[in-house]
Amino acid sequence: MVIVDTHNKGRFAFVIPVYNHEGSVVQVIQQARALNFPVIVVDDGSTDSTYNQIKDIPGITVIRHKDNMGKGAAMLTGFIAAASVADQAITIDADGQHYAEDALKMIDAIPEGMRPIVVGAREGMTGKHVPWTSRFGRKFSNFWVWLSGGPILSDSQSGMRIYPLPEAIELPTRARRFQFEVEILVQAKRKGISVIEAPVRVNYNPAGARISHFRPFVDFLRNSATFTRLIFTRIFRCLNS
Repeated sequence: MVIVDTHNKGRFAFVIPVYNHEGSVVQVIQQARALNFPVIVVDDGSTDSTYNQIKDIPGITVIRHKDNMGKGAAMLTGFIAAASVADQAITIDADGQHYAEDALKMIDAIPEGMRPIVVGAREGMTGKHVPWTSRFGRKFSNFWVWLSGGPILSDSQSGMRIYPLPEAIELPTRARRFQFEVEILVQAKRKGISVIEAPVRVNYNPAGARISHFRPFVDFLRNSATFTRLIFTRIFRCLNS
């Protein structure tokens, strides 16, 4: 395990958005708990056994949305709860693709005296077990985040990140589903919040057990709508600057 002194970096809490991840969520939570940070799990209206599996796990906070509101909405709910116990939120997906321990490397990458968004740049994204939608989506997203006036990144779709609180809550994001994670990068840069990357590992289960709720066609359209809005607002800002 990587040992990092977090005392001069701030107080951290895990925020785990969950939707129908009954096969992986318990393991993800246990890995996060092992780092001794507060763990906040937001069940975004799961319809499988997810909530029953997590509701009685000791040492964590579970918040439940009655209906599915989207990943971005779940993250914001988690940020608000985390802000009472920490000043930075570590997000990690519930599908098991991340290694919670890598959060320590991300914390270590935070420059002294700065409060950036830290994106976990996933290594090994070219393997044969990586879905083509993930490979294509990352390149597509990286380009459009940049064109929208956001930071230049190698992995703008990674769900493993560190967000400063309350700054992330106060950013004027409008998207509330997957698109939240790309929009917040653009809005952060517009507000002068630095965005940096730190390498993290990725685990795409070769047996296909990983559960993803990304829908290529629907989410492509939603991504396109979000980027179109961000590009137009960028042009408007430039014309009025």
